[in-house]
Amino acid sequence: MRAVRTRTAAPRQAAGAVAGRHPGTGLDLFLLAVAVSGISLSAPLIAATAAPALAIAFWRNAMAVGALTPLALLRHRAGLRAMGRRNVLLAAAAGALLALHFALWLPSLHMTSVASSTALVTTTPIWTTLLLRLRGQSSPALVWAGTAVAFAGVVILTGVDLSLSPRALAGDALALGGGMAAAGYVLLGAEVRRTVSTTAYTYVCYGTTSVLLLAACLVFGADLGGYSGETWIKLAVLTVTAQLLGHSLINRVVRGLGPSVTSTAILLETPGAALIAALWLGQNPPAAVYGALAVILLGLALVVRGNAGPARRARA
Repeated sequence: MRAVRTRTAAPRQAAGAVAGRHPGTGLDLFLLAVAVSGISLSAPLIAATAAPALAIAFWRNAMAVGALTPLALLRHRAGLRAMGRRNVLLAAAAGALLALHFALWLPSLHMTSVASSTALVTTTPIWTTLLLRLRGQSSPALVWAGTAVAFAGVVILTGVDLSLSPRALAGDALALGGGMAAAGYVLLGAEVRRTVSTTAYTYVCYGTTSVLLLAACLVFGADLGGYSGETWIKLAVLTVTAQLLGHSLINRVVRGLGPSVTSTAILLETPGAALIAALWLGQNPPAAVYGALAVILLGLALVVRGNAGPARRARA
């Protein structure tokens, strides 16, 4: 009887893995907090870096590939070889979506208000939940509620002010597209990370992103050099914090926490960036930042709790 129970439990655990409903660990949550802290530095660093937006996006990915190359080729060569055609294609597709996310969102910051752009690009968890539904995974009502609450916190902070000007509306559309692209990036990453190491996946993903963003820079004439030493230092810091500690750790924890929890946690980037800007750039955040942070954390807690139920049933 014990052997029979073991055999029937395995498919259920596998099904939970496919659906992305892992319980995660305390380490996953800690690494997720580090990742959110890393990506929260992105907006303040970009604002303080004197380089074109597309060039910044290219260099943060290209530098990350350069940093990962020794590790990938010396310690993870077997993992790269074992990825298989399907996983390589999925990782490349994730890289293409990440490049699209950067290419759409960063220009939108110059076309519409920062408030609208930020709120619309952080609709990622909504699109993640919808895409999971289209794939046949029905998310618990608590996940939907938590997603809505967390996004409401972003709206409270940013005070979305959609403009009727054609340029602003185009910028809003670009930011919304950036949020959709990020959702696809998170979901594809979760799929590949089921069987592929973080280093192997991010190496292929960032490599694809770098190539596509380089092409975009060449097409749109974005200057790729001629920067001051201070600008290069800021690009290096951006790579280490937002890319290697931010996106890479997100790719690390998405296997254990699942795409819903991971994408919802990304909403914390908005108040995180506001607090960092206050400490570093002297931009005192409004009182709403602290209330919005509490609302976003509440929404994230609801999403984690909503995903915990199916995870417990999968282990039963």
